[in-house]
Amino acid sequence: MYFPFIRYRKIFYTFSFVLIIASIISIFVFGLNLSIEFTGGSVLKITYKKEAPSFLEIKKSLSELELGKVIFQKEEEKRIVLKMKPLDEANRQEVLNRLKKLGEIEEGSEDFQLIGPIIGRELKQKTKVVILLAILVILIYITLSFRMVSRPVSSYIYALVGIIALCHDIIIPLGILAILGYFQGVEITIPIITAFLTIIGYSINDTVIIFDRVRENLIKTKSLTFDLTVEQSLNQTLVRSLNTSLTVLFVLLAIFFFGGITLKYFALTLILGVFFGTYSSICLAAPLVVSFCRR
Repeated sequence: MYFPFIRYRKIFYTFSFVLIIASIISIFVFGLNLSIEFTGGSVLKITYKKEAPSFLEIKKSLSELELGKVIFQKEEEKRIVLKMKPLDEANRQEVLNRLKKLGEIEEGSEDFQLIGPIIGRELKQKTKVVILLAILVILIYITLSFRMVSRPVSSYIYALVGIIALCHDIIIPLGILAILGYFQGVEITIPIITAFLTIIGYSINDTVIIFDRVRENLIKTKSLTFDLTVEQSLNQTLVRSLNTSLTVLFVLLAIFFFGGITLKYFALTLILGVFFGTYSSICLAAPLVVSFCRR
């Protein structure tokens, strides 16, 4: 099986460009629905002895307390999580008393956390720093790894293309999460940030594997043009890339459908990242190197 990836590169570019623009628009229009870990607020977790009440029952019970937006999650059949604005001790006790009227609560199961806005801002700042540092280290690593291969493009071009593909793999899932956050109330939580950091590593690893094969073929096969060398490298690594990604996706799909609400959107973020990461490594990164070479 041999596929002419370089011939169809403009189709791949157009598809990716449309997705990226649509994602950026959705992020600016809908915004990202950040969880209280980033904005500050209260988290209350309790476990009932029998099945937990429904969201409608809880909402009706707490409607008179003016708690603002209350986010309800059901971790297990008996355990619920409520996220709301910061509560003082009096309000916390009032919320707890009303929840106890809906069913008997297991003794000692109450877990209350108050996250201030200062902690939220600090967490957002640290998240940005971590992501920027990860991208910088990747840029340096690829540039140094490919320094011995300077024909027909410089080693930093591989690093630049790797970062472009990486941004592609981050922006599109973020756009999808922005849409889900607006219409379904999906929040950007710490596990989702962890998923994005995992995507960064997975995506760049897949790209580097293809680039490494290009480097080997440039050294071994000097009779072929650069376009054919890149295309040959893509086809040589295609089966390996697809098999690896499919293996990961099968596990993530199982987690998404059977792992419970706490892992649902963590798994969804990884599914999107792995899918678009595999696509960008094969259809975007290597063809972009050829385009840079031609220019």
